[in-house]
Amino acid sequence: MPIDVDALLAPPTPVAARALDVLRAWSPPALVNHCLRSWAWGSVIASSTGLEPDRELLFVSAVLHDLGLTPSFDAHAVAFEAAGGAVGTVFALGAGWDAGRARRVGAVIERHMWTAVDPDLDVEGHLLEVATSLDVSGTGFDRVPEAVLRAVADALPRLDFSTSFAALVHGQADRDPSSAAARLDRSGNVVAGGARWDAFLA
Repeated sequence: MPIDVDALLAPPTPVAARALDVLRAWSPPALVNHCLRSWAWGSVIASSTGLEPDRELLFVSAVLHDLGLTPSFDAHAVAFEAAGGAVGTVFALGAGWDAGRARRVGAVIERHMWTAVDPDLDVEGHLLEVATSLDVSGTGFDRVPEAVLRAVADALPRLDFSTSFAALVHGQADRDPSSAAARLDRSGNVVAGGARWDAFLA
């Protein structure tokens, strides 16, 4: 059966569509594609594992999760995931979400940099963590059908994502050697993940 990539990538609500507008306004194309691929992987993994996330919350968190790496929102006093989480929370409050649900955006974004998130603690945080790990580090290819991986990667090319993201993470690591970004930088998984994706898509 053909993969309906347009349906998979479509924002699930009008608020989600506005979050996508924010992503596109302030992020370079490689980061835009990464965030949308992360939504796709998280959505597919949820369906295949029987998890039932708040799809609007997951989409908003996925598309805004790396805004803390962009020049307009990079906050030197805090980790990029905390800065991105703050932007996400402010966006959600502006969109009319109640304070508790808006804070969930911040929590989901911050937790995507954990080494693992228990779905019983935070289903959306778990899905964003495994989705971004797949897209950045190339871990968990078996979580998503090969046809879906290829169709989404074709619709949303990786461009220079691995190289540019590695540089951004390295900058964060230099700033704070105790940060989650520094842990990722030391692991070498961004560059290795790019190689894994290149090999997979070859």
